[in-house]
Amino acid sequence: MSGHCCDHDHAPAAIVSPRYRRVLWAALLINAGMAAVEIVSSRMTGSVSLLADAADFMGDAANYAVSLWALGVAAVWRARTAWLKGLCMALYGLGVLAVALWQWRQGGLPQASAMGLIGALALAANLAVAAMLYAFREGDANMRAVWLCTRNDAIGNVAVLMAAALVAVSGQGWPDLVVAAGMAALGLTGGISVMRQAREELREPHQHAPESPPHA
Repeated sequence: MSGHCCDHDHAPAAIVSPRYRRVLWAALLINAGMAAVEIVSSRMTGSVSLLADAADFMGDAANYAVSLWALGVAAVWRARTAWLKGLCMALYGLGVLAVALWQWRQGGLPQASAMGLIGALALAANLAVAAMLYAFREGDANMRAVWLCTRNDAIGNVAVLMAAALVAVSGQGWPDLVVAAGMAALGLTGGISVMRQAREELREPHQHAPESPPHA
């Protein structure tokens, strides 16, 4: 998932550049749109792995939004926002695991063809974002992490496509549940990791200096 993909402690010149801002905005909109598509599609197809992938898109969209919002604000506000983001990631991961367990008990079979179609669309979306971020892959560590995170998300989309193929071949729903559980576990552990890092940053000595409220 997208644990530390877009956490920025400083704002290098390339990140503040209009071009990079436009790329982040485009990535945010694409990820938010795909999250909505996959949530609806998960309900229609009965696929839990699509729901888990939607969590990935939601986490990425939140990361891009935080990256854009955090430019120029006090470090304490970035840390607090990161903690809240981590909490949302962890709770959503738990929710997906609960849905996977419920689906396993119900024994439902997802619609493999529709599941594969949406998975292919998600893969195309992540590849498009990765292409936009490719020019910034050799920037600072945070910029490189953004690109690597998007690239790794595409690998998750491939896992969804493989699950759809296995569901179609086997006529069973367990491949969908396995992929969903794996992705949800990554979201849960990633969220906890973000919360821990944010808590550590809030405890650092410089964080106890007088705070400045967030500004545009």
